Amino acid sequence: MDVSYRPDTFAGYRNTTIAAAARAKAKQQPDDVAIFLDTGEEITFSAIYAEAVTLAAALRRLGLRRGDVVSFQLPNWREPVALNIACSLLGLVINPVIPIYRDRELGFILRDTRARVLFIPDIFRGFDYPAMIETLRDTLPDLEQVIVVKAERAIDGMQSYASLVAASEQNAPDEAVSPDDVKIVMYTSGTTGNPKAVRHSHNTLARALDNGVDAWNLGASDVMLMPSPVTHITGFCNGMELPFFTRARAAFMQRWNVDEAIELIQRTRASICISATPFLNELVMAAEERGLGLPSMRLFACGGASVPPQLIRKTHRVLDNCRAFRVYGSTEAPLVTTGFQRPEEEDLAAGTDGHIYNYEVRVLDDAGQVLPVAADGEIALRGPTLMLGYGDAGQTQAAFDADGFFLTGDIGHITERGAIVITDRKKDIIIRGGENLSAREIEEVILDHPDIVEAAVVAMPHERLGEGVAAYVVLREGSEPLTLEQLVAFLADSGLAKQKWPQRLELAAELPKTASGKVRKDALRRELRE
Repeated sequence: MDVSYRPDTFAGYRNTTIAAAARAKAKQQPDDVAIFLDTGEEITFSAIYAEAVTLAAALRRLGLRRGDVVSFQLPNWREPVALNIACSLLGLVINPVIPIYRDRELGFILRDTRARVLFIPDIFRGFDYPAMIETLRDTLPDLEQVIVVKAERAIDGMQSYASLVAASEQNAPDEAVSPDDVKIVMYTSGTTGNPKAVRHSHNTLARALDNGVDAWNLGASDVMLMPSPVTHITGFCNGMELPFFTRARAAFMQRWNVDEAIELIQRTRASICISATPFLNELVMAAEERGLGLPSMRLFACGGASVPPQLIRKTHRVLDNCRAFRVYGSTEAPLVTTGFQRPEEEDLAAGTDGHIYNYEVRVLDDAGQVLPVAADGEIALRGPTLMLGYGDAGQTQAAFDADGFFLTGDIGHITERGAIVITDRKKDIIIRGGENLSAREIEEVILDHPDIVEAAVVAMPHERLGEGVAAYVVLREGSEPLTLEQLVAFLADSGLAKQKWPQRLELAAELPKTASGKVRKDALRRELRE
């Protein structure tokens, strides 16, 4: 199957950085709004660039130099926007960490990146981030500074964001940053247990944004509703970077709440959203109950979890002007498809994962041979938004074939219309509300339980999140029966993030296995579906 990406037709990279784009916007549109916040605050181009310059000077004063890693574990606030620009000004590598990660995940990421500075909230959604860092500090020899954003108290050994920027000058750094330099390292769950470090350049990340901008004709009248975290590839590109590289603006939500989403859509005249299936489902249900057409909304792209075809069709019935569709991509390869938007393409929007855009895609059999149209195999791809590689050279080598195609681990086929249809997955992951969870990582923690001798973690159907976490365990002979509540308490004490805790526990005398001894997870998933 031939596809859309060709070196001779690819329009090219922007060959610039977010710092240069933000500087130009601050000069040309100083008082225009770049980002609306759900608190009612409006971030202007001149104000956020000035804050970024001050922050960059402060980071340089802390001794950071080009190539150093700065991590942040922050919600959709203004400070990550300033930090992103500041890191670009200095040629620093930025490392977003999802705020719901806890000791186990955060500790691994900070050690693996050798981050020198970390930005965290004080207490957010009832969780004490500084207290978590204190428990990890002795295991993080490279971490020199912890900056607390919106600090409500003095914390020994940590500095507040407010005091950091207040003590800094406003001299814009003059660092020669190449658009092909590593800009970001973002961690994604895989089959190896620990998350993988995905590296993107300024160019590859901006091109990922441009795939959507070009395909959806985003312009000055568009506002991107962004409930996905800016620590996720979707929120980072389409929330933090979009207003500076394009004429569109963004509207941030700190956390999803359908009532607040409707208010924000109406207040900002939001016109587009790229997010997880549960958000679209709740938005359409609430709009139908209230008799709202939300006329400003024109596009809603769903990815990262199962999207029921009936939800796509219902969106078109309930919302006045909104076209909903499925898209496909990953942290490694953002926005491979861009969906079907025309009314006459409703069946394609509901029944496929979108048409291929600026990527070359192959479907491979187990021997690595290319399969014909409509035949299921592993999706392999290459294109201008593909990552530079993983932080681990061995992981990078294993993820690409001899022709430079990235092996996604997803099973599917390509239709005659050039659309991708994902039918299963080769990777041992669970996609919960758009976030990839490593089954093996969860299994490794479960197997630390003294009464468990075998464990298999698989995806199960979840009405709201698309997929949930189910655990099958075999107990040590003579052990007392284990309850789900007891297992969850054990995982909580182990420092595993809450979204990885199983919602279902099955006790088994034995796990189904192949002749070679491999657990038949396909059989377990089928059992749960049935």
